[in-house]
Amino acid sequence: MSTPPSRVLIIDDDEATTQTFARVLRLEGHEVRTALDAEAGLREALIETPDAIIVDLRMPLINGLGFLYRLRAQEQYHDTPVAIVTGDYDLDDSIARELDELGAELRFKPLWFEDLIDLAHSLLASNRGSHPRPLAQMH
Repeated sequence: MSTPPSRVLIIDDDEATTQTFARVLRLEGHEVRTALDAEAGLREALIETPDAIIVDLRMPLINGLGFLYRLRAQEQYHDTPVAIVTGDYDLDDSIARELDELGAELRFKPLWFEDLIDLAHSLLASNRGSHPRPLAQMH
């Protein structure tokens, strides 16, 4: 009996990036949903609980950090593996610390196809193999 495909949610305000990431991960056998902003991403997460989420840091209205706070506020998403991706190499250390405290990996763009595939596999492996700290213990 085969296992069902892993569900990955990709959120990025750049539609070309979102579609490229989705296409690559679908070719790897994952079920992929996409959103072009944080609000739509939260709705997608509620529709079909993802096994992993890849979200852009810099987006209008609600950025990736804001998305992550809203996601972690939902009890069922305390342990969902999340990677925040950004092209901002001059990222403030306090943002990096917040991401770490919220249990998110930080990756920098550009993400080449191999990097994206490795990131998805890493996130999905952490979802199956470990149990991250509950949110209440992070503060």
